[in-house]
Amino acid sequence: MTEAELIQEFQRNRLHVILAQLAPTGLLAFAALTTPAIAESSMYVVHAFALILLASGILGALAEFSAASQAQAVIDDLKQLPGSSALRSRVISFRPWFDVVKFVTPAIFVLIFVALLAALYL
Repeated sequence: MTEAELIQEFQRNRLHVILAQLAPTGLLAFAALTTPAIAESSMYVVHAFALILLASGILGALAEFSAASQAQAVIDDLKQLPGSSALRSRVISFRPWFDVVKFVTPAIFVLIFVALLAALYL
């Protein structure tokens, strides 16, 4: 692939990372607002709500991890090409930040999920 094609693929993966965060973020905001009311519902509703949060969190984390891993692979390929440009250097320098998407973001989700479970069940 050419440098331009790799940078375009990087941008596509970066967009996927952003989009993969929208749904879980929206769901967590909704959950934070509705947890007090749901906690007072029947246990079936509470369990269903917790499972919905868990499933969406897992799917969101997988989508983010996958897009971030692909972006890092693109960067690795970009490093192998001869020559250099300012844009290419900036894209390459961004590689470590995708580890935040792969590991820190899911860890934060787990903490939020635990806090919501505590609010639901305790």
